[in-house]
Amino acid sequence: MYFKQIQTPGLGCFSYVLGCPAARACVVVDPRRDIDCYLEIARDEGMRITGVIETHLHADHISGGQELRAATGAPIHIHPGAGVSYPHEPLLEGQIIEAGAARMEVLYTPGHTPNSVSLLVSDLVRSPDPAMLLTGDVLFVGDIGRPDLPGAAILDEQVQNLHDSLYVKLAKLPPELEVYPAHGQGSLCGRGMSAKGVSTLGYERRANAMLRFADFAAFKKAILSRLPARPKSFSHIIETNRRGAPLRDSCPQERELPPERFAALMEAPDTVVIDSRDAAAYGGTHIPGSLNIGFEKQLANWVGMSVAPGAKICIVAADRERASAMRLELFRIGYDDILGHLAGGMSAWTLSGRPVASLPQMSVHDLAAALSGETPPLLLDVRTDAEWEDGHAPQAVHRPFADILERGPDVCLTGPVAVVCGSGYRSNIIGSALAASGCADVRSVAGGMIAWTRAGLPTVTS
Repeated sequence: MYFKQIQTPGLGCFSYVLGCPAARACVVVDPRRDIDCYLEIARDEGMRITGVIETHLHADHISGGQELRAATGAPIHIHPGAGVSYPHEPLLEGQIIEAGAARMEVLYTPGHTPNSVSLLVSDLVRSPDPAMLLTGDVLFVGDIGRPDLPGAAILDEQVQNLHDSLYVKLAKLPPELEVYPAHGQGSLCGRGMSAKGVSTLGYERRANAMLRFADFAAFKKAILSRLPARPKSFSHIIETNRRGAPLRDSCPQERELPPERFAALMEAPDTVVIDSRDAAAYGGTHIPGSLNIGFEKQLANWVGMSVAPGAKICIVAADRERASAMRLELFRIGYDDILGHLAGGMSAWTLSGRPVASLPQMSVHDLAAALSGETPPLLLDVRTDAEWEDGHAPQAVHRPFADILERGPDVCLTGPVAVVCGSGYRSNIIGSALAASGCADVRSVAGGMIAWTRAGLPTVTS
C-alpha cells in the first residue's frame, strides 16, 4: 500500500494519498485547493487518482476536490449530511472504498461537524486488520475538534455527538491503531494540537486530556471553555465548499500594477490593501489606509480574522516572489478577488510622489517611560483572554484582537494609543486598522509582551 501525509504550512492542514502502485490507483483524502502535489505523486508512482474523499465540510480551507475532479475525472465522496450541491458519491457508515491494497472503511463520527467521518484503513498486502485511522477533525494529536463551527443552534447536539464519537465509537477500536488527523499545529479547528502529525489511539487515550474525563458534564464544560476565535472567513469557506469552489482557471490572473493603476484600483468600494511586509518595514513607510498582515506561517489565519471574504484585495509585498506566495495563501482560503500587487513595491510608490504614512514602533522601555509620564498613552492589549490572564502590564486595557476587528476597540481613542500583543505581529494589524479608521496617534509596541517580560518590566495576572 502506498501512503503519504501532506502538510500545508501555516493552516496546519493534513491531506493524504492512499493507493497501490501495483493496481495503478490511489485516493486523495481532504485535498488542499492547489493540487499539483497530488498529481505529481500519482504520476511519479504510476497511479491514477480514482477518488477524492472529504472527511467533512471544511471551514478553514477551500477543498481541492473540484480541481481534482476537473483534472482527473475522479468522483468526490462526502457524507450526505454535508448537503453539498455539486455531484458527489455519498459516504455511509460501514462503506468500503478500495484502491488496490488500500482498503478504507467509513466510520460516521460527528461532532466537529454533523457530517464528519473517519476512515479505518487496512493494508491488504500485510493484513485485512486495520492499521491506521484517519480521524478528520474529530480527534487530533493532543486535542479534539471544536464543535462550534456549524453554529450555536446545534452546539449542544454537536458536543454530545463529539463525546459519543470519541468516548463510545472510537473507544471500541484497538489502541495500536495509528491516528492521522486532518489538522495539526497552527489550525484554528482546535486549540492545543501537537506539532506531530501522527499518534496512536492508545497514546491519545493516556496523554490527550480531552479523552480523560470521567463524565459528560466535565467534558462539556472543558470543550466549551476558551474556544478559539472564529475567523470571518470560516462561514464563507464552508459555503464555498458546500457549493463547490470555482476552478483556479476562473480566478483573476496575477497582475503587476504600476503605482498609478494600483492607486486607482484601491479607491474602489470594498477594496482592501494588504501590506505583507514585516512590522519594521511597514512601520517606516506604507500606503495610507493599508492593513499590515505580515507574511508569516499563519498568514492565512490572520487574513481570515481581519479581512471580509468578499473584499477586493490589492497586495503590497517585499518582492514579486512574496506577492505570488501570498496570492497562493489567499487562494487556499477562498480570497479569490485579488486585483494585483504593487509593481516595484513601496519604493516605486514612494518615488511616484504619492502620500505615505508610518506606524511608529515603540520599544518596551520607551513605553514604560511614557506610561509613567504626565500624559501616558492608552495601552491597548489585544491578546487572547488566556494570554491576558497569564500576565499583562498593570496599566493595560484589554480588548481581544478578534473583538476589536468585529466591534471596534470600544475605548477612548482621543489621545495617544500604544497597541501591544504577544510579539508585535497582531499589534501592527490592529494599529494599522486603527490608523485607517482615523486614530491619529497610534503606535505598535515592538516585541510585545515577550519583550516586556524579558526586559524585567512589571506584570500582573488576572
